[in-house]
Amino acid sequence: MSRKRRVFDIDLPDDADVDQQAPKETPTRRGPMASAISENADALRARKQAADAIRDENDALAHEFVAKREAGGVVLDVPLEDVHTFMLVRDRMPGDDLELESLVTSIRELGLSNPIRLLKRPDGTGYELVQGYRRLSAYKALLEETGDEQWAAVPALVLPGGDDIGGLYRRMVDENVIRKDLSFAEMARAAQTYAADPATEAKDLGAAVAALFQSAPYSKRSYIRSFAFLLDQIGDALAYPTEIPRALGVTVARALKDRPEIKARIRDDLKDWEMRGVLDELDVLRRHSGQEAIDVGGDPDEVAAVVKSKQGAADPSKTKTTFDIRTSAGRVKCTAGVGRLEIKVDRDFSTIDRAQLERAIAGLVDGLG
Repeated sequence: MSRKRRVFDIDLPDDADVDQQAPKETPTRRGPMASAISENADALRARKQAADAIRDENDALAHEFVAKREAGGVVLDVPLEDVHTFMLVRDRMPGDDLELESLVTSIRELGLSNPIRLLKRPDGTGYELVQGYRRLSAYKALLEETGDEQWAAVPALVLPGGDDIGGLYRRMVDENVIRKDLSFAEMARAAQTYAADPATEAKDLGAAVAALFQSAPYSKRSYIRSFAFLLDQIGDALAYPTEIPRALGVTVARALKDRPEIKARIRDDLKDWEMRGVLDELDVLRRHSGQEAIDVGGDPDEVAAVVKSKQGAADPSKTKTTFDIRTSAGRVKCTAGVGRLEIKVDRDFSTIDRAQLERAIAGLVDGLG
């Protein structure tokens, strides 16, 4: 007995139909550890990009800072012991600075608004001062007075080292001249120092004044030359040269040129007079130059003309001589005129016995002959 084979009709789809009907592959799900690793890697990449951007910005700022610092445009706190004043002879004259105390008070209360200017020393041992001698002195005074370390370093701009010695001298005086912070005596001293320095091109005082005070009018340069002559003649005898008014200084210089003999008289009057004040010294200069009782704030040419006219037409009845002498009782100021002798001394004459006083005066008058 035979079996009958059954045949089934089966329709097989073609390849395209298979591709269209095939179910989509289900994405594999990440585990918690894989997700954490992936997120951490993304965060690291973001942080690195941010760090690279910050580094690039810092490098740019650092280069900009260095460029500004090298150009003298960055304020640095420089220790006082690193600031030297050897290279340039200062335009400030020695002696008491009557305005330093007020500068110290201002810096203590308000701080320093204008940094000093420095130049790196060629040997690398600190800096040389170019501008700001009084400001540096004020910081030193504050440190000595208080002992507070906040005054141990001074704000400073370090200038590029391109200037020659002449340029440094001009920098030194320029700021003070513009601010009218230098007296005529100090400007004259600066010119004298500039002319005497072999590192500069100036061969005489006139060339030094022209180089240092290029922007000043001719009249001002003329006044500076007059003060320089005054300092040459009697500068070492003066205690307060910076306090001499412009007109008086010019008049004294002219008087020294016209009447050289007054040089010795001025020196004699000021010699060993340790306790004199500013007004005492100015009075001596006015008296010997003939400017006594003349407005010293006027134009020097006008003052000189007035002095000359007064000297030429002097009234003998108004002539007087004023001088100082030293005695066992101290310094005595005397004024002698026609029919008058005045003596001023720090003593109460009313306490002296009248008979003794009469004998002393009689002896004085008889001794005059």
